[in-house]
Amino acid sequence: MHSWLVLSQSDPRPLYLQIKGQIQRRVAAGDLPPGAELPSIRQLAAELAVSVITIKRAYLELEREGTICTRQGKGSFISEQPDVAKRIAQGELTGYLEQAVELGKLFELSKTELQRRLAEIYEKQSSRSQERLS
Repeated sequence: MHSWLVLSQSDPRPLYLQIKGQIQRRVAAGDLPPGAELPSIRQLAAELAVSVITIKRAYLELEREGTICTRQGKGSFISEQPDVAKRIAQGELTGYLEQAVELGKLFELSKTELQRRLAEIYEKQSSRSQERLS
């Protein structure tokens, strides 16, 4: 049922972080719209063959960050805050940009060089998008 959640033993992140990240990506992509009901903790644990504690921890972190809300006796739902998907997408982008900056510093690139390379990649991607539309 929830085959879009795929856990990997080769991923160094704990299972609860893999689950949390995949749910956040689905929300950001619009696959899980505001108000969508998530499976119960026990149900998802059984489907993924992980402990209830693993799912509970993922859900607690998602709730703490405002991605989901849990209603006693009703279940867990994607937050109905209008900007939840945008906030998640921006957070994910920030994470990737932070990694790019770390790599740039590791390779001793200046801020200007890093900005130039980002702009160059942006332009290439924009050109490819325009070519596909033509």
